[in-house]
Amino acid sequence: MSSSSSLPGNQDTVDGSPVLTTANRTGKQGQTVAADAPESELGTSNAGVVRPGDRIFRILSVGSSVLVTVSIIAIAVFLLLRAVPAISRNEENFFTYSDRWNLADTAAMHFGIPNMFLVTVSVSILALLLAMPVALGIAIFLTAYAPKSMVKPLGYLVDLLAAVPSIVYGLWGFMALGPALSGLYKILADVLGFIPLFAIYPNSPAFETGRNLFTGGVVLAIMILPVIAATTREVFVQTPRGHIEASLALGATRWEMVKLAILPFGKSGFISGSMLGLGRALGETMALYLVISPSSAFRASLFDGGTTFATAIANAAPEFNDNLKAGAYMSAGLVLFLLTFVVNSAARVIAKK
Repeated sequence: MSSSSSLPGNQDTVDGSPVLTTANRTGKQGQTVAADAPESELGTSNAGVVRPGDRIFRILSVGSSVLVTVSIIAIAVFLLLRAVPAISRNEENFFTYSDRWNLADTAAMHFGIPNMFLVTVSVSILALLLAMPVALGIAIFLTAYAPKSMVKPLGYLVDLLAAVPSIVYGLWGFMALGPALSGLYKILADVLGFIPLFAIYPNSPAFETGRNLFTGGVVLAIMILPVIAATTREVFVQTPRGHIEASLALGATRWEMVKLAILPFGKSGFISGSMLGLGRALGETMALYLVISPSSAFRASLFDGGTTFATAIANAAPEFNDNLKAGAYMSAGLVLFLLTFVVNSAARVIAKK
């Protein structure tokens, strides 16, 4: 029969064996300390101890962040320093002058960015509008509908689109996609030609070649599709399992489960992925260099040619032996840099929310 009695030192005995009460705990070197003693008196605390591996990892992480930040600032400063001398000799308003660039006389140059800005933004937004629904459908299918045995192979297949070089996309768009879409372009021009977006101008690229903004937008959409799809899918799969099972348990169909549980949870990821894709589209060079016929004017037609920031800089590479002429294109590059930076920053803000 068990018995207990009080012993000195606030100990109890059970069947003759001493047991420490909850009022006491064993501290350093076996001494007894009170239950409300500071944590520093207990031997089980490792607070404040930093392991060498953690210290090294922290240094490397902070160093990498600083290196990236310094690199971005250095690029911006380089572009600014190279652009200022050319802008100071510009006889036109850099933000409103929309005629053809004239850099022959470096003492009085004429250049501006409206046309390039509008073409760059237009073809990028078109690509985004084409890619977003497809990427969303891919992410939903891989998350909620595809058999488990197909999820990884199909995911890898979509991701492989990002590994194709841009010049390959450009060759494909120039030699295959553009001519293949010529029939569609003729139908759209005949039916919707009264709308400026589908208007035809005397010097617009021939439909047989398909070297217009529409083809450029389709090629860009395929290029940014894996970025948006991969980001969206990674966010969708993080949807709490309890939300999914609860919606199904309440009698929701699979589509209702997607609409009520997955889409609200992953909306910010989808939007941020789309913004990252937009940033990718804004800076594309070689694909658009081959697909879109160059033009110095912007007339708001998808069947017209155009020149983006990146293609203008690529076309002007032979002039870079002159610092002032190169500086004029550096100023365009600076605007593109700032535009891409703003888009990517917006994506980060959305992702945090």
